[in-house]
Amino acid sequence: MMSISFDVQGKVAVVTGGAGVLCASMCRVLAEAGAKVAVLDLRLEPAEALAAEIGNGAMGVACNVLDKASVEAAAAQVLRAFGRVDILVNGAGGNKPQATTNPEQSFFDLPADAIRWVFDLNLMGAILPSQVFGKIMAEQKSGVIINISSMNSFRPLTRIPAYSAAKAGVSNFTQWLAVHMAQEYSPEIRVNAIAPGFFVGDQNRALLMSEDGSLTARGQQIMSHTPMARFGNPDDLLGALMWLVSPASSFVTGIVVPVDGGFSAFSGV
Repeated sequence: MMSISFDVQGKVAVVTGGAGVLCASMCRVLAEAGAKVAVLDLRLEPAEALAAEIGNGAMGVACNVLDKASVEAAAAQVLRAFGRVDILVNGAGGNKPQATTNPEQSFFDLPADAIRWVFDLNLMGAILPSQVFGKIMAEQKSGVIINISSMNSFRPLTRIPAYSAAKAGVSNFTQWLAVHMAQEYSPEIRVNAIAPGFFVGDQNRALLMSEDGSLTARGQQIMSHTPMARFGNPDDLLGALMWLVSPASSFVTGIVVPVDGGFSAFSGV
């Protein structure tokens, strides 16, 4: 009988934005599955705290994903500690209120620097680590890169033009890099993305929920278009993650997997 392996025991996993809400759960499940995890975050203290919590030799590393020299220094630390890199999760990303339209701030008045900040963090924040850690994988002739896209990449939401466009770029880059790595370096290097639907975090909590825990008008609108009738929680991403980083998906590359409670399948009718 054929067996399907989700085994990542002994693999070395690097997670950028690793101390964030969603990526911290990814770090935990990878460590629980036996991987050695490097938690990369702009802030060293929470990265080290999470590494100490998850154990299995995990390490916290300070890293600015928008500074290639910083990413290269982080990669050198990881190689000194673990000797190789098998998995890269590009989890750093986010939006900015100044790049969001509202009744007081029209699209025409969005500051260019705010738009650029969102583009850089989400798109360049995936490209630069992929250059640095992808080069290591190219030399090894093996590895897996997971980008974190968004449901906004399929259909842009109102109010967040910069974030939606940046995540669309992440999905497109995922497809490009998957082909490039397989053709130019090794078919054993795979690149895929996960596109979360609506997950409540520090950045969007005020948009989706009132202080008393009830839904805002926007939160109600989202819920009415989500067939599973709830927001996602970080653990909802872990099954897709473990499938994509393990041998179970050995013939899968260049895809973007929605994890959205059915939001993308619902027409609203």
